[in-house]
Amino acid sequence: MNNLPSQRIETLGLILPPAPPPAGVYKPILVVDNFLYVSGQGPMQADGTYMTGRVGDDLTLGQGKLAAEQVGLTMLSTIKTHFGDLDRIKRVVKVLGMVNSTPDFGQQPLVINGFSELMADVFGTENGVGVRSAVGMMLPGNIPVEIEAMFQLH
Repeated sequence: MNNLPSQRIETLGLILPPAPPPAGVYKPILVVDNFLYVSGQGPMQADGTYMTGRVGDDLTLGQGKLAAEQVGLTMLSTIKTHFGDLDRIKRVVKVLGMVNSTPDFGQQPLVINGFSELMADVFGTENGVGVRSAVGMMLPGNIPVEIEAMFQLH
């Protein structure tokens, strides 16, 4: 299997959506020392619109997991657009996954697995999995998932 993230993305046939413009006063990415921080990303689709819905209401667990995977693709696009070379990323360090879910929905970690499994596919099972939190909350624009992450650079 190819070792470079850019090659894995190609091999897996992943399509990156357009990088979303910032929706407020913040930087999409920030490099401090040997770490790349990525602001919260939503599930941008190929047509430039966001997926919407609330898990446990109008979206199923499976649909929420697909939305989390789409957030991963959006994040890779944001990194590529604002930082450049995905192959400079050594590993995923920390992930905060936020799920727009009903109060009685308690499977937020399973939703965020959609993002984590994608990162493991792209960066490898060792370097693609870091520490993680997965919580339920209301999200802007009724997006189903928002994720922020921190990566270590080579």
